[in-house]
Amino acid sequence: MSNINLAEVGKNLVKNAETGESVELQSLWQDKPVVLFFLRRFGCQVCRWMALEISKLEPDMRANGVSLVGIGPEETGLKEFSEGGFFKGSLYVDEKKKSYKDLGFKRYSVLSVVPAALGKKVKDVISKANAAGIQGNFSGDLLQSGGMLIVAKDGEKILLHFIQDSPGDHVSLEDVSKALGISASAQAGQMSVCNDEVCTL
Repeated sequence: MSNINLAEVGKNLVKNAETGESVELQSLWQDKPVVLFFLRRFGCQVCRWMALEISKLEPDMRANGVSLVGIGPEETGLKEFSEGGFFKGSLYVDEKKKSYKDLGFKRYSVLSVVPAALGKKVKDVISKANAAGIQGNFSGDLLQSGGMLIVAKDGEKILLHFIQDSPGDHVSLEDVSKALGISASAQAGQMSVCNDEVCTL
């Protein structure tokens, strides 16, 4: 399923967005399964919609002893992202982007990012984000892609390893639930409501 060396990746450091403490990635799957959602950027409109989408599963995850963790590649936009209520899990920053690299999350070139950002998948998500009142910005690293890693309790195995090909690619709620072996009440595409202050599901 994945040729990722979890023991090696687990040694990478990420910084807790709330406390500023750096921890090893593997501490996040110690004692419980974890869904690690790697964002392209905290200011990215598409990423904010995806964060709201995966957050629909957070109550079901919590009820089943699963942690939901968001990881960004830099602190740029973190404060606005946190205050906007886009994500219902814990937030961390991978300042060296070591986990991004080790997990195969590619970097676009200046030439390749434009066609990728103008693709149909991205336009579809932007349309959903606009309908939900979600805005974004172009601050920070525009070239990093993201993905998802779902790890079983104590790092026993990788349940899902997803690498974005297009900035609009994301794992469906159904596939996340299936990988975790849980049933979820959330439905994909239910509209989130955002105002100037915060987003609610």
